Amino acid sequence: MKFLIFLGSVRTSTPPRPARLGERVSKACQSFFELSYPDHEIELIDPLEYELGAVFKPHFAYPKSTVPQDLELLADKIRTADGYIMQSPEYNHSISPALANLLNHFGSSLFSYKPSAIVTYSSGQWGGMRAAVGMRVFLSELGCLPVSAMVHIPHAQDVFEENGHTSLTQDTNHWESYFHRTFSQLIWWAEACKAQTEKTDPHSLIASFTRTPIERDAP
Repeated sequence: MKFLIFLGSVRTSTPPRPARLGERVSKACQSFFELSYPDHEIELIDPLEYELGAVFKPHFAYPKSTVPQDLELLADKIRTADGYIMQSPEYNHSISPALANLLNHFGSSLFSYKPSAIVTYSSGQWGGMRAAVGMRVFLSELGCLPVSAMVHIPHAQDVFEENGHTSLTQDTNHWESYFHRTFSQLIWWAEACKAQTEKTDPHSLIASFTRTPIERDAP
């Protein structure tokens, strides 16, 4: 199966904080995942690598013939993935604006009926856990319901090196076990969703919201 890690930060910081703390967290996520699940494919989605345009316009708002190349490429990756790892720092007790902006470019039909896992971090003591609370609602609305286990990383700059390896002061086995708890749930649900989708196409049961808001109106 194929999974995507969404890196939820585009901000670079100045000393004494390390530049782009989220990069080392995403490398750690990828490393732990590949170590435990070598038979599955995982790819990092970095918002800095995609040109989304200065004015917000989602993928589904374009005529098919005029969709920007980066949006179409990312839509294909989302559509063909079996699950997602959503990684975010905390901004005002909420999800990263960079991650929200990226995900809002795509309709829920691309994410639906596949699971997600939440990974949050901070340079302080809370590990982004308050952002995770809002992310559960956000991801549920996208249709990629988050698994119950989550990963929170306080003082992430002290936990992981720039290459994603755990620092010498940390217990690598402890962190590997902590990540495994969440990733094992993600894979279990991804396998279950894939098997059921092959049995019954969920989009044939409930039509996707594709045109106007009245498609969701009560009778």
